[in-house]
Amino acid sequence: MTLAPMTPLAAMPSPSTAVWQLGPVPIRAYALCIIAGIVVACVVTEYRLRRRGVAPGAVLDIAVWAVPAGIVGARIYHVITSPEKYFGAGGEPIKALYIWEGGLGIWGAVAGGAVGAWLAARQLGIPLTVVADALAPGMPLAQAVGRLGNWFNNELYGGRTSLPWGLEVHVMDPDNPGHTLRDDAGNPVLQPGLYHPTFLYELLWNVGVAVLVLVLDRRLRLGRGRAFALYVMGYTAGRFWIELMRTDEANHILGVRLNVWTAVLVFLGALVYFVRVRGPREYLVPVGEPAAAVPPAGDVSQVDLSAGEAGARPVAPEGYRVVTEDQFRAYRETGALPPADPADTDDADRAATDDADRAANHEADRATADDTDRAERDATDGPQGAPADRAGDDPTGSGHADAGRADAVGRPTDRDS
Repeated sequence: MTLAPMTPLAAMPSPSTAVWQLGPVPIRAYALCIIAGIVVACVVTEYRLRRRGVAPGAVLDIAVWAVPAGIVGARIYHVITSPEKYFGAGGEPIKALYIWEGGLGIWGAVAGGAVGAWLAARQLGIPLTVVADALAPGMPLAQAVGRLGNWFNNELYGGRTSLPWGLEVHVMDPDNPGHTLRDDAGNPVLQPGLYHPTFLYELLWNVGVAVLVLVLDRRLRLGRGRAFALYVMGYTAGRFWIELMRTDEANHILGVRLNVWTAVLVFLGALVYFVRVRGPREYLVPVGEPAAAVPPAGDVSQVDLSAGEAGARPVAPEGYRVVTEDQFRAYRETGALPPADPADTDDADRAATDDADRAANHEADRATADDTDRAERDATDGPQGAPADRAGDDPTGSGHADAGRADAVGRPTDRDS
């Protein structure tokens, strides 16, 4: 009896080179994948922002702030969660700045990028929730593309497996970063056996999260940041089980990888936000119509005619205000800006109602006072309606209130008595 071979019939290969030299400049596959992911996220976000009323090109203004802030946040998270590499025994603190040697945390990237996006959104007058919802499907797609960089680096793989898609992993040369170690014959040296391609699992999961966000967002008309919360829940759910499969070095808390705990906490935070926050999808219209660029005044020879031939370039609006979907559609069809924010209108209506109520109450109080005065006068009148004797009723101010009055039988009184 012949035993079946233990060697798998199929396997997934890994690249043997992750860095190429362009003269003195190293071109790193990981960096190219990160850049490609950023481009994908920007394209998707730009498309979705335009469909919500934002002027073209806004995503570039946001990316200028969000991308550097995201890189800084990713590096800070990595250094904080792996401090022994830089500040422990034998560590080199200066290497905390060596981003090109690897070490970026997605959790820090999202947090730092959110801060940068918030700063940019404030300058553009766009609510951060609109930016976040527009980014929601583009973010997992960017992460999926970025995971290809881990494949080039022969990193982030799981335990041993005999599955047909088991991954071949090279032994990387510590003296020549980005290249595999080679034997005497010049062949790349492989780790023994095959391994779970956890980077590929996360890549496919992220694509699925992007599809999930697109489908549910279209069906439920998610707004106020709920589409982004849905992305966060979807990503962290996958990261939880994928992180448990990884075998690369990591810090542990209670015997569990730190990123597993982070995934659980972030998932719960996103779930609470998704459940508690309500509201329709937000659409934007400009605060005032964007104007066309005005050519410089003065001699006609100083005017750029080529710019005029190309057409007037629109100027970005000073800001935006949120409107309903029906108002936005009407604005797109007619070009007429919708009326003021319904919230402002409601406030004005409430103020007008309050003023009317106050005026009505004032009139009622005055009428009540008049009725009270009449009642008092009636109470002081005689049985025939004649005014009663009161010392203060002398219009002459002489103090002789009884002078000139008729007596009980109708004769005039004697002024001299």
